[in-house]
Amino acid sequence: MTTLVQLVERFVGRRILVVGDLMLDEYLHGAVRRISPEAPVPVVEVRERRCLPGGAGNVAANLRALGGEVVLVGLVGADEPGRELRQLLEDDQIECSLLVTAERPTTTKTRIIAGHQQVVRVDREVTRDSSGEELAALQAAVHAALPTVEAVVLQDYDKGVLAEPLVAAILAEARARGIPVAVDPKRRRFFQFSGVTLFKPNLREAAEALGWLITSEAEEDAAGHELVRRLGCEHLLLTLGERGMALYRPGRPVARVPACTPREVYDVSGAGDTVISAATLALVVGADGHDAARLAAVAAGIKVGKLGAVPVHRDELLRALREGDV
Repeated sequence: MTTLVQLVERFVGRRILVVGDLMLDEYLHGAVRRISPEAPVPVVEVRERRCLPGGAGNVAANLRALGGEVVLVGLVGADEPGRELRQLLEDDQIECSLLVTAERPTTTKTRIIAGHQQVVRVDREVTRDSSGEELAALQAAVHAALPTVEAVVLQDYDKGVLAEPLVAAILAEARARGIPVAVDPKRRRFFQFSGVTLFKPNLREAAEALGWLITSEAEEDAAGHELVRRLGCEHLLLTLGERGMALYRPGRPVARVPACTPREVYDVSGAGDTVISAATLALVVGADGHDAARLAAVAAGIKVGKLGAVPVHRDELLRALREGDV
Protein backbone atom coordinates (compact mmCIF):
# COMPACT_ATOMS: atom_id res chain seq x y z
CA MET A 1 0.00 0.00 0.00
CA THR A 2 1.33 3.44 -0.97
CA THR A 3 1.83 5.69 2.04
CA LEU A 4 1.28 9.45 2.10
CA VAL A 5 5.03 9.92 2.50
CA GLN A 6 5.68 7.87 -0.64
CA LEU A 7 3.16 9.97 -2.56
CA VAL A 8 4.88 13.22 -1.55
CA GLU A 9 8.27 11.79 -2.50
CA ARG A 10 6.89 11.37 -6.03
CA PHE A 11 5.94 15.06 -6.35
CA VAL A 12 9.41 16.03 -7.58
CA GLY A 13 9.50 17.06 -11.24
CA ARG A 14 5.78 16.72 -11.98
CA ARG A 15 4.95 19.48 -14.44
CA ILE A 16 1.76 21.49 -13.87
CA LEU A 17 0.18 24.34 -15.86
CA VAL A 18 -1.43 27.07 -13.73
CA VAL A 19 -3.77 29.56 -15.40
CA GLY A 20 -5.56 32.31 -13.51
CA ASP A 21 -5.60 35.68 -11.83
CA LEU A 22 -2.20 36.93 -10.70
CA MET A 23 -1.66 39.33 -7.80
CA LEU A 24 1.13 40.95 -5.88
CA ASP A 25 0.64 40.45 -2.13
CA GLU A 26 2.32 43.34 -0.30
CA TYR A 27 2.79 43.17 3.48
CA LEU A 28 3.67 46.25 5.53
CA HIS A 29 4.71 45.19 9.05
CA GLY A 30 4.97 47.56 11.95
CA ALA A 31 3.93 48.48 15.47
CA VAL A 32 1.11 50.56 16.93
CA ARG A 33 2.07 53.00 19.65
CA ARG A 34 -0.64 55.65 19.36
CA ILE A 35 -4.01 56.61 17.90
CA SER A 36 -4.14 59.12 15.09
CA PRO A 37 -5.18 62.68 16.11
CA GLU A 38 -7.00 62.92 12.75
CA ALA A 39 -9.39 60.01 13.30
CA PRO A 40 -9.93 57.20 15.86
CA VAL A 41 -7.60 54.80 14.02
CA PRO A 42 -4.23 53.30 14.97
CA VAL A 43 -1.03 54.73 13.57
CA VAL A 44 1.14 51.86 12.28
CA GLU A 45 4.86 52.64 12.23
CA VAL A 46 6.02 50.54 9.28
CA ARG A 47 9.32 48.73 9.91
CA GLU A 48 9.36 46.15 7.14
CA ARG A 49 7.93 45.63 3.65
CA ARG A 50 7.80 42.27 1.93
CA CYS A 51 6.05 41.05 -1.19
CA LEU A 52 4.93 37.61 -2.33
CA PRO A 53 3.23 36.22 -5.43
CA GLY A 54 -0.52 36.11 -4.79
CA GLY A 55 -3.53 34.46 -6.40
CA ALA A 56 -2.49 32.04 -9.14
CA GLY A 57 1.10 33.05 -8.37
CA ASN A 58 0.76 31.64 -4.86
CA VAL A 59 -0.58 28.37 -6.27
CA ALA A 60 2.43 28.23 -8.60
CA ALA A 61 4.74 28.97 -5.67
CA ASN A 62 3.12 26.18 -3.61
CA LEU A 63 3.43 23.67 -6.44
CA ARG A 64 7.09 24.63 -6.91
CA ALA A 65 7.81 24.44 -3.16
CA LEU A 66 6.20 20.99 -3.01
CA GLY A 67 8.62 19.74 -5.67
CA GLY A 68 6.69 20.29 -8.88
CA GLU A 69 7.68 22.16 -12.01
CA VAL A 70 5.30 24.93 -13.04
CA VAL A 71 4.25 26.80 -16.16
CA LEU A 72 2.26 29.91 -15.22
CA VAL A 73 -0.04 31.79 -17.61
CA GLY A 74 -1.71 35.07 -16.64
CA LEU A 75 -1.83 38.86 -16.93
CA VAL A 76 0.23 41.59 -15.28
CA GLY A 77 0.21 45.32 -15.75
CA ALA A 78 2.98 47.36 -17.36
CA ASP A 79 3.84 48.82 -13.97
CA GLU A 80 6.20 48.48 -11.02
CA PRO A 81 4.04 45.88 -9.16
CA GLY A 82 4.04 43.81 -12.35
CA ARG A 83 7.82 43.98 -12.63
CA GLU A 84 8.20 43.08 -8.97
CA LEU A 85 5.83 40.14 -9.34
CA ARG A 86 7.68 38.81 -12.40
CA GLN A 87 10.97 39.00 -10.49
CA LEU A 88 9.51 37.11 -7.52
CA LEU A 89 8.25 34.36 -9.82
CA GLU A 90 11.62 34.17 -11.54
CA ASP A 91 13.31 33.89 -8.13
CA ASP A 92 11.02 30.92 -7.37
CA GLN A 93 12.13 29.26 -10.63
CA ILE A 94 8.61 29.37 -12.04
CA GLU A 95 8.41 29.29 -15.82
CA CYS A 96 6.13 32.17 -16.83
CA SER A 97 4.20 33.01 -19.96
CA LEU A 98 2.71 36.31 -18.82
CA LEU A 99 0.91 38.88 -20.91
CA VAL A 100 2.06 42.37 -19.96
CA THR A 101 -0.77 44.81 -20.63
CA ALA A 102 -1.11 48.55 -20.36
CA GLU A 103 -4.90 48.17 -20.26
CA ARG A 104 -5.07 47.33 -16.56
CA PRO A 105 -2.83 47.53 -13.48
CA THR A 106 -1.32 44.53 -11.77
CA THR A 107 -3.76 43.44 -9.07
CA THR A 108 -2.12 44.44 -5.80
CA LYS A 109 -3.31 43.66 -2.28
CA THR A 110 -1.58 45.62 0.47
CA ARG A 111 -1.98 44.32 4.01
CA ILE A 112 -0.92 46.53 6.91
CA ILE A 113 -0.02 44.38 9.91
CA ALA A 114 0.70 45.44 13.48
CA GLY A 115 2.35 42.57 15.35
CA HIS A 116 0.37 39.53 14.19
CA GLN A 117 -2.86 41.52 13.64
CA GLN A 118 -3.95 42.72 10.20
CA VAL A 119 -5.18 46.31 10.57
CA VAL A 120 -6.47 46.92 7.04
CA ARG A 121 -6.16 45.65 3.46
CA VAL A 122 -6.02 47.94 0.44
CA ASP A 123 -6.85 46.48 -3.02
CA ARG A 124 -5.87 48.01 -6.37
CA GLU A 125 -7.38 46.15 -9.32
CA VAL A 126 -9.47 46.10 -12.49
CA THR A 127 -11.77 43.10 -12.84
CA ARG A 128 -13.15 43.20 -16.39
CA ASP A 129 -12.89 39.98 -18.39
CA SER A 130 -9.95 39.53 -20.74
CA SER A 131 -10.94 40.01 -24.38
CA GLY A 132 -9.55 40.74 -27.83
CA GLU A 133 -5.75 40.66 -27.98
CA GLU A 134 -5.48 39.69 -24.30
CA LEU A 135 -7.65 36.62 -24.80
CA ALA A 136 -5.84 35.57 -27.97
CA ALA A 137 -2.44 35.85 -26.26
CA LEU A 138 -3.60 33.84 -23.24
CA GLN A 139 -5.08 31.12 -25.45
CA ALA A 140 -1.85 30.89 -27.45
CA ALA A 141 0.23 30.55 -24.27
CA VAL A 142 -2.01 27.81 -22.91
CA HIS A 143 -2.00 25.94 -26.24
CA ALA A 144 1.80 26.00 -26.29
CA ALA A 145 2.12 24.74 -22.72
CA LEU A 146 -0.49 21.97 -22.66
CA PRO A 147 1.55 19.30 -24.51
CA THR A 148 4.31 19.62 -21.89
CA VAL A 149 2.30 19.22 -18.65
CA GLU A 150 0.65 16.47 -16.59
CA ALA A 151 -2.19 18.54 -15.10
CA VAL A 152 -3.82 21.97 -15.25
CA VAL A 153 -4.91 24.15 -12.33
CA LEU A 154 -7.43 26.91 -13.08
CA GLN A 155 -7.29 29.49 -10.29
CA ASP A 156 -10.20 31.94 -10.49
CA TYR A 157 -10.42 35.06 -8.33
CA ASP A 158 -12.99 36.91 -10.48
CA LYS A 159 -10.32 39.30 -11.77
CA GLY A 160 -10.98 38.60 -15.45
CA VAL A 161 -8.32 36.19 -16.74
CA LEU A 162 -10.54 33.09 -16.87
CA ALA A 163 -13.11 34.49 -19.27
CA GLU A 164 -15.58 32.00 -20.72
CA PRO A 165 -13.87 31.52 -24.14
CA LEU A 166 -10.53 30.78 -22.48
CA VAL A 167 -12.05 28.32 -20.02
CA ALA A 168 -13.91 26.51 -22.80
CA ALA A 169 -10.74 26.23 -24.90
CA ILE A 170 -8.66 24.92 -21.99
CA LEU A 171 -11.23 22.32 -20.97
CA ALA A 172 -11.72 21.10 -24.53
CA GLU A 173 -8.00 20.71 -25.27
CA ALA A 174 -7.18 19.19 -21.86
CA ARG A 175 -9.99 16.68 -22.31
CA ALA A 176 -8.76 15.78 -25.80
CA ARG A 177 -5.25 15.20 -24.45
CA GLY A 178 -6.41 13.29 -21.35
CA ILE A 179 -4.91 15.89 -19.00
CA PRO A 180 -6.60 16.24 -15.57
CA VAL A 181 -7.91 19.68 -14.63
CA ALA A 182 -8.30 21.06 -11.10
CA VAL A 183 -10.36 24.18 -10.40
CA ASP A 184 -10.50 26.63 -7.52
CA PRO A 185 -13.70 28.56 -8.41
CA LYS A 186 -15.39 31.82 -7.56
CA ARG A 187 -19.09 32.56 -7.75
CA ARG A 188 -19.33 34.36 -11.09
CA ARG A 189 -18.13 31.45 -13.24
CA PHE A 190 -18.87 28.61 -10.85
CA PHE A 191 -20.76 26.36 -13.29
CA GLN A 192 -18.52 26.98 -16.33
CA PHE A 193 -16.06 24.32 -15.19
CA SER A 194 -17.97 21.17 -16.08
CA GLY A 195 -16.39 17.75 -16.31
CA VAL A 196 -13.17 18.56 -14.45
CA THR A 197 -11.11 16.17 -12.36
CA LEU A 198 -11.03 18.16 -9.11
CA PHE A 199 -13.33 21.03 -8.09
CA LYS A 200 -12.49 22.79 -4.82
CA PRO A 201 -14.99 25.35 -3.50
CA ASN A 202 -15.36 26.45 0.09
CA LEU A 203 -18.69 26.15 1.88
CA ARG A 204 -19.70 29.79 1.36
CA GLU A 205 -18.99 29.60 -2.37
CA ALA A 206 -20.99 26.37 -2.69
CA ALA A 207 -23.96 27.83 -0.81
CA GLU A 208 -23.96 31.02 -2.89
CA ALA A 209 -23.67 29.11 -6.17
CA LEU A 210 -26.63 26.88 -5.33
CA GLY A 211 -28.64 29.62 -3.63
CA TRP A 212 -28.99 27.37 -0.58
CA LEU A 213 -28.82 28.06 3.12
CA ILE A 214 -26.50 25.38 4.50
CA THR A 215 -26.63 25.03 8.27
CA SER A 216 -26.02 21.33 8.96
CA GLU A 217 -23.83 18.44 7.91
CA ALA A 218 -26.77 16.84 6.13
CA GLU A 219 -27.31 20.02 4.11
CA GLU A 220 -23.59 20.12 3.30
CA ASP A 221 -23.79 16.59 1.96
CA ALA A 222 -26.88 17.38 -0.09
CA ALA A 223 -25.07 20.37 -1.58
CA GLY A 224 -21.95 18.34 -2.31
CA HIS A 225 -23.88 15.63 -4.12
CA GLU A 226 -25.88 18.22 -6.07
CA LEU A 227 -22.71 19.98 -7.20
CA VAL A 228 -21.15 16.70 -8.34
CA ARG A 229 -24.31 15.99 -10.33
CA ARG A 230 -24.46 19.45 -11.93
CA LEU A 231 -20.74 19.80 -12.64
CA GLY A 232 -20.02 16.22 -13.65
CA CYS A 233 -16.69 16.36 -11.81
CA GLU A 234 -14.71 13.34 -10.58
CA HIS A 235 -13.86 14.79 -7.17
CA LEU A 236 -15.50 17.68 -5.35
CA LEU A 237 -13.44 18.76 -2.35
CA LEU A 238 -15.51 21.07 -0.14
CA THR A 239 -13.35 22.97 2.34
CA LEU A 240 -14.97 23.65 5.72
CA GLY A 241 -12.47 25.82 7.61
CA GLU A 242 -11.60 24.52 11.04
CA ARG A 243 -13.83 21.45 10.43
CA GLY A 244 -11.60 20.22 7.62
CA MET A 245 -12.96 19.04 4.28
CA ALA A 246 -15.57 16.77 2.75
CA LEU A 247 -14.91 14.79 -0.44
CA TYR A 248 -17.77 13.93 -2.81
CA ARG A 249 -17.50 11.55 -5.77
CA PRO A 250 -20.15 10.06 -8.07
CA GLY A 251 -21.62 6.90 -6.58
CA ARG A 252 -19.29 6.96 -3.55
CA PRO A 253 -19.98 7.69 0.12
CA VAL A 254 -18.87 11.03 1.55
CA ALA A 255 -15.33 11.03 2.92
CA ARG A 256 -14.76 13.57 5.70
CA VAL A 257 -11.21 14.68 6.38
CA PRO A 258 -10.58 16.48 9.69
CA ALA A 259 -8.47 19.62 9.80
CA CYS A 260 -4.87 19.28 10.93
CA THR A 261 -4.67 22.24 13.29
CA PRO A 262 -1.22 23.53 14.30
CA ARG A 263 -0.37 24.62 17.82
CA GLU A 264 -1.04 28.23 16.82
CA VAL A 265 -3.17 29.50 13.93
CA TYR A 266 -1.60 32.70 12.60
CA ASP A 267 -3.22 33.27 9.21
CA VAL A 268 -5.69 31.32 7.05
CA SER A 269 -4.99 33.42 3.92
CA GLY A 270 -3.64 31.27 1.11
CA ALA A 271 -4.72 28.00 2.73
CA GLY A 272 -7.00 27.21 -0.22
CA ASP A 273 -4.07 27.69 -2.60
CA THR A 274 -2.08 25.17 -0.57
CA VAL A 275 -4.99 22.70 -0.62
CA ILE A 276 -5.44 22.69 -4.39
CA SER A 277 -1.68 22.51 -4.97
CA ALA A 278 -1.14 19.49 -2.72
CA ALA A 279 -4.29 17.71 -3.88
CA THR A 280 -3.46 18.19 -7.56
CA LEU A 281 0.08 16.85 -7.20
CA ALA A 282 -1.25 13.91 -5.20
CA LEU A 283 -3.73 12.99 -7.94
CA VAL A 284 -1.01 13.32 -10.60
CA VAL A 285 1.24 10.82 -8.79
CA GLY A 286 -1.57 8.28 -8.45
CA ALA A 287 -3.28 9.02 -5.13
CA ASP A 288 -6.97 8.26 -4.81
CA GLY A 289 -9.25 11.16 -3.93
CA HIS A 290 -9.28 10.39 -0.21
CA ASP A 291 -5.49 10.29 0.11
CA ALA A 292 -5.23 13.48 -1.96
CA ALA A 293 -7.62 15.18 0.46
CA ARG A 294 -5.70 13.88 3.48
CA LEU A 295 -2.42 15.23 2.12
CA ALA A 296 -4.08 18.57 1.36
CA ALA A 297 -5.39 18.77 4.93
CA VAL A 298 -1.92 18.21 6.37
CA ALA A 299 -0.42 20.84 4.05
CA ALA A 300 -3.15 23.34 4.97
CA GLY A 301 -2.47 22.71 8.65
CA ILE A 302 1.14 23.71 8.12
CA LYS A 303 0.12 26.79 6.13
CA VAL A 304 -2.22 28.30 8.73
CA GLY A 305 0.62 28.18 11.24
CA LYS A 306 2.45 30.76 9.10
CA LEU A 307 1.82 34.48 8.73
CA GLY A 308 0.97 35.54 5.19
CA ALA A 309 0.15 33.68 1.99
CA VAL A 310 3.42 31.77 1.97
CA PRO A 311 3.96 28.36 0.37
CA VAL A 312 4.38 25.05 2.17
CA HIS A 313 7.60 23.24 1.26
CA ARG A 314 7.94 19.56 0.48
CA ASP A 315 10.37 19.01 3.36
CA GLU A 316 7.88 20.56 5.79
CA LEU A 317 5.12 18.28 4.54
CA LEU A 318 7.31 15.18 4.73
CA ARG A 319 8.41 16.08 8.26
CA ALA A 320 4.83 16.62 9.38
CA LEU A 321 3.75 13.28 7.92
CA ARG A 322 6.65 11.42 9.50
CA GLU A 323 6.32 13.05 12.90
CA GLY A 324 2.58 13.61 13.05
CA ASP A 325 3.41 17.20 14.05
CA VAL A 326 0.35 18.96 12.61
